[in-house]
Amino acid sequence: MKIAIAGAAGRMGRVLTRIVNETPGAEVAGGLEPSGSPHVGSDMGELAGLGRLDVAITDDPIALLTRVDGIIDFTVPAATLALVELSAQARIVHVIGTTGIDEAGEAKIRAAARHARIVKSGNMSLGVNLLAVMVRKVAAALGEDFDIEVLEMHHRHKIDAPSGTALLLGQAAAEGRAIDLKSRSVRSRDGHTGARPPGDIGFATLRGGSVVGEHTVMFAGPAERIELTHKAESRDIFARGAVRAALWGFDRKPGLYSMTDVLGLE
Repeated sequence: MKIAIAGAAGRMGRVLTRIVNETPGAEVAGGLEPSGSPHVGSDMGELAGLGRLDVAITDDPIALLTRVDGIIDFTVPAATLALVELSAQARIVHVIGTTGIDEAGEAKIRAAARHARIVKSGNMSLGVNLLAVMVRKVAAALGEDFDIEVLEMHHRHKIDAPSGTALLLGQAAAEGRAIDLKSRSVRSRDGHTGARPPGDIGFATLRGGSVVGEHTVMFAGPAERIELTHKAESRDIFARGAVRAALWGFDRKPGLYSMTDVLGLE
């Protein structure tokens, strides 16, 4: 499968280049950077520390997408939304790990999925998606006397909060409780907030250092607390999941899929 990488010169892009290159059945077929990037024209293998692959980074997404089978995209919402329309036109696989996309953007992705095979997730790792399944089951098993709080920490460069993973886990908890996350989530607390309303799902966000990603879902009840935690130690886990998603989507029908579909967890 010929796979292109959006944001190929970034930290995640370089990891993806390495993982695609070492995955049987996958081939590094191109990289994309915005116009004006100093990395346009650079060899992807050399940027990723692999040695020369004779695959150059381009700033022309249309030309790139016409010659690949799929693209893996961990960029920013504006770039992803522009790419997803082109993916639909090219009818390729588009793996989206970009977070912070608003509802209007999500609607564009759903529309593009009528033609493209899109796999989208707030987190591509096996461990986090297993955690989400457990969170959903625990939330369903425990009553509202157990309060739910989602705690996450990432490196200082992360630009969105709460993280896509935290929202994925919060959504799993909301589904377990059969409630609407948007109307029942608490994103910040400051000043005299009053008592915690029963049934809400709280989010706490920490940023600093070089933390790849840590997430804990707490179920705090009367005299006991259950904590489900995932700690990412390397970006490799997200890259491997994304490549697995691309290969999985290669022979699927057009549609919008999640990592739960890819991993067969439900």
